[in-house]
Amino acid sequence: QGNTGPFIQYTYARIQSILRKAKVGNDNLPNAVEVSIEELHEKEKNLLKQLQLFPEVIQNAAANHSPALIANYTYDLVKDYNSFFQNLPIVMGNHNENSVAFRVQLSQVVGNIIKNGFKLLGISVPERM
Repeated sequence: QGNTGPFIQYTYARIQSILRKAKVGNDNLPNAVEVSIEELHEKEKNLLKQLQLFPEVIQNAAANHSPALIANYTYDLVKDYNSFFQNLPIVMGNHNENSVAFRVQLSQVVGNIIKNGFKLLGISVPERM
């Protein structure tokens, strides 16, 4: 809980659990889903905005020799993801197939960003916790 590595690692492990439940793996990627901005919940929009910042954060961290920028970004991303996770059904309780597919894909992208950000920091992420 809080601004710690284990908090971020736990969120990554939670995402991997969601992907397992949705039967998504490296060799079983979901088909791309198109959704309009009007269809998105505010939590989904916030998460998408946060994801778009990742390349810029990496560039700034490199230019300023500041890995803390990556750590802080990853923490903010995890906070947004956890808010999304707590407020919207991803797999269980969601009967809209398009919404399930989109939210699973969104979770997968967040997991990849967490993994890549932590890899740059030299920190591993567990598949299970």
